[in-house]
Amino acid sequence: MIQGIFYARFFPREGPKIVAQSPPGCITPSDGIARPPLVDFDVLQEYIIPRQAFCNRFVTINTPDGKYTMLGHPVVIAHTKYLRNEFIFNFGLLVEADVDQTPYERVVRCLATTFAEMEKQNEYLSKGEGKDHTDGEARRPIESLLEIVKEDLNNYGECMIPVDEANTINMKLFPHHPTPPAVQGWHVPVAKTKFSEIVDPTWDLTLQKVIAKIDGVSDVRRIAHEASVSLDLAKTALRHLLYYDTILLLDMFFFASCYAPRPGIHDFIRNVDGMVDECAGYVSHGRVMVANYHLIKLMTCFSQGRSIKEWIMTSQENGFDVLAYVDVRRFVQFGVIKGCLYRVHKYVMSKQYLASLATGQSRPVPGGDSLQKYTDGNHHFDQIITEKNLTDGEVMERLKALPVPKGDLTVCYR
Repeated sequence: MIQGIFYARFFPREGPKIVAQSPPGCITPSDGIARPPLVDFDVLQEYIIPRQAFCNRFVTINTPDGKYTMLGHPVVIAHTKYLRNEFIFNFGLLVEADVDQTPYERVVRCLATTFAEMEKQNEYLSKGEGKDHTDGEARRPIESLLEIVKEDLNNYGECMIPVDEANTINMKLFPHHPTPPAVQGWHVPVAKTKFSEIVDPTWDLTLQKVIAKIDGVSDVRRIAHEASVSLDLAKTALRHLLYYDTILLLDMFFFASCYAPRPGIHDFIRNVDGMVDECAGYVSHGRVMVANYHLIKLMTCFSQGRSIKEWIMTSQENGFDVLAYVDVRRFVQFGVIKGCLYRVHKYVMSKQYLASLATGQSRPVPGGDSLQKYTDGNHHFDQIITEKNLTDGEVMERLKALPVPKGDLTVCYR
């Protein structure tokens, strides 16, 4: 949210000054305003109206207390009609330091560009705003413009304000989405929202096919096969959905997989925001809800060296038949999504292969197969299973069959 908006100008005799601001007194003291400004203008003025090397570009300034960030785009217009042959001004925003500033950069640039053009056209800024000009046209005061811009952007995310007969301030805040991570064939996409609410019939046919196959169980490779699209196209479609935060990616589910607790498990134990109650509704079989006590005990029994199969057997030995009451796959997914668990992946390393890589003499093992390239400790079993179309057991058997010295291969978990 915009905490303040201002128009600053450099005066040849007086130096930098705030000409207009909204709300009044947010940058410099205003008459009738008792509260102190949000920032110290005397400290920041050399950055609000900086040296020419920093003009005509987007600039961000953090306040000394780290509470606010000032976004500006100082402009210098060179012309002999101005005193000292130049006119320098800046329209800026004040936002809280922890706010994503990316959507506001476009706003600041738009303000700078719009008013720079208006100044070049008819000296809108240098002749004084809100006064009758030689052309007889009365113009809206800049302070009222800034107030409307701030209120409209904060309340509606956009604004369209006529300035005069020829100019309009037209801006919109666009949400910033970070670049999504790469999608791999072994990932399992899970919908974060109902696709029926967002799917547009005009969307690309490939995207529609991929969406139709997302069920929270199938991996990307299987989705591509069932949707009759190439794996690369399926990955591209899923990255599109990731970009708009409509899906998340999880690991494939195997009963031989290991999961371990994360710090978020403490919130689960304390049932923060009803997390355990939500879990019960998501994972319970049938109409009988699993008691919170059992769910908390189950969640805290995961450990790095214990597979899901062993975790189930331990629960049964303790008198609770977890398979009869809990959808284990959904339970594990819930723990991962809520930050209670993380997947412990299995890797294989070959001392011989690593040594050959280190010396630059890597060669295929005589009589070996294509699994050798996966023995550098950088490829987990999910990747091997997906790319080679093998089961976990088949991968282990083929690794054992590699013609390498005894004890050369090491399986590790991380």
